Amino acid sequence: MSNIEKKAITKRYQKIALLGFIGLLILMPVWLLWLVPREGYSIGFIIGLYIVPLLLPLKGIIQDKPYTYAWANFIVIIYFLHGFTSLWVAEGELVFVLLELFFASCMFIGCTYYARYRGQELGLKIRKLKEELAEEKAAFEEKE
Repeated sequence: MSNIEKKAITKRYQKIALLGFIGLLILMPVWLLWLVPREGYSIGFIIGLYIVPLLLPLKGIIQDKPYTYAWANFIVIIYFLHGFTSLWVAEGELVFVLLELFFASCMFIGCTYYARYRGQELGLKIRKLKEELAEEKAAFEEKE
């Protein structure tokens, strides 16, 4: 994406994010389609609900876009919800549930801090609402 070199901490969080992302991308189909198939659910439903969401940020992650890492956290919430729900209902699948929660945690923490540190390195920032309102007010007053 840019020529600006990543600091060690930025690289570390990117590796953590990728561990979680790739871990979920491998775990979910293996667990839900092959090791413990879900009776009563079609393969399309399982793929659509548990695998397709992980494919949405794939392009941005490959292109190393900090913004993609940031919004990928909205997707990882699905896996937290599934994991915590499965703790109560999926008897005999504790290892898979704990793996899902581990990978989701890695992805969440890694994506959060990678987006933060890489964004700082690249000079990206989210503008504060106060600054934006002041600019809009100034622009409006100039028109009068």
